[in-house]
Amino acid sequence: MRLRALGLVSDIPDGGSRGYAPAEGGFTGVFAVRRGDDVRVFVNSCPHIGAPLDWTPGRFLSADGQRIICALHGAEFEIDDGRCTSGPCVGDRLDAVPVLIVEGVLHVPEDAGL
Repeated sequence: MRLRALGLVSDIPDGGSRGYAPAEGGFTGVFAVRRGDDVRVFVNSCPHIGAPLDWTPGRFLSADGQRIICALHGAEFEIDDGRCTSGPCVGDRLDAVPVLIVEGVLHVPEDAGL
């Protein structure tokens, strides 16, 4: 599996999120949520209709930082597993992306978010 480096983990604020453009030829991109040393990455696409989740560029979380929020319909997702707990896609999940951190750099599969 070929990997794509997204950037430094330290560029994601602890308790915050950061969006990443799709790989060349891609459409949706991915986003990362960081809590200390734990980083979760998901495809930036709501399971309801495929719209991007960020309500402003790079902003994916609720005001308290405890949930991922879809900008279009307000659906709420768990950070740990991407499960929708509120909104039009209850029970669905965001597409999680495998993560590899090497020397502080966040890597995902090259085809993630295409």
